[in-house]
Amino acid sequence: MKAELYDVIRRPVITEKATMASEHGAVVFEVDIAATKPVIREAIESLFKVKVKAINTVVTKGKTKRFRGRPGRRKDVKKAYVTLVEGNTIDVTTGL
Repeated sequence: MKAELYDVIRRPVITEKATMASEHGAVVFEVDIAATKPVIREAIESLFKVKVKAINTVVTKGKTKRFRGRPGRRKDVKKAYVTLVEGNTIDVTTGL
C-alpha cells in the first residue's frame, strides 16, 4: 500500500517559485501524470500525517530538444501545489 503512494508522489520540487509558495503554506510535489487530486490528497495525508486544505495541479508540457543532432522530446511533468491546513508543515529537505 505504501509503495503505491510513493508511485503517486515522485519528489518535492525545490525551486525559487516553490520556495515563494512555501511562504504561503503551500508545498510543491512532482506527481504521477495520471494522478487525480483525491489520490494526491490521500497520499500526502497518509505519508506526511498532515491535513490538506487544497490542491492545485499544473501539467508542464515537455520541451523539444536535440540529442546527438536528432530532435527528442522531454516528458510531460505534473506538479501539485498542496496547501496545508494552518499549523501543519512538511519539511521537504529531510525526506522520508
